Amino acid sequence: MGTPTPPRPVKLIIAMLAADAELLASAIPHLQRNYGPVDLQSEVLPWNTTDYYREEMGENLLRQYIAFEPLISPEDLVRIKLETNATERTFPPAAPARTRRCLNLDPGYLDANKLVLASTKGQAHRLYLSQGIYAEITLLFHHGAFHPFLYTYADYRWPTTHAFLLQVRKRYLAQLRAQRSP
Repeated sequence: MGTPTPPRPVKLIIAMLAADAELLASAIPHLQRNYGPVDLQSEVLPWNTTDYYREEMGENLLRQYIAFEPLISPEDLVRIKLETNATERTFPPAAPARTRRCLNLDPGYLDANKLVLASTKGQAHRLYLSQGIYAEITLLFHHGAFHPFLYTYADYRWPTTHAFLLQVRKRYLAQLRAQRSP
């Protein structure tokens, strides 16, 4: 019989999507107030993988990934997804009431073996966590590289995304080693 043990801490990642690079940049300080300093961020990339957000967010969307210095517990993912959803509804803070979303924030976490993303949408490949939040393993780390699944979103298949996530994984493993050292 196995004995339940607490999970290792994980590395928080948030994928940001917006039609304006300045909006992405202005979201980072807000997120840092909630989750601590950003220690790695990707370049801003054109996001043209689907028309899914066109009506809600406009055209010519941009994608940026950020990773946070403090490690978190995997169970924090539910709280963080609920908080980032609330941030989306009010961001930017000075904006008047509007009908369109300006910013999309998709939190997840990385550990040594996988990238997990949070979602409010249930699907066959997602497990229910709590409070209306589901989780999916989006990428598997195996034999030195990230590997997608059939359901993995196109932008998580990009070589530039994998290169960024390899940097995040390297930083994460260094943080784990530092925690174990006296």
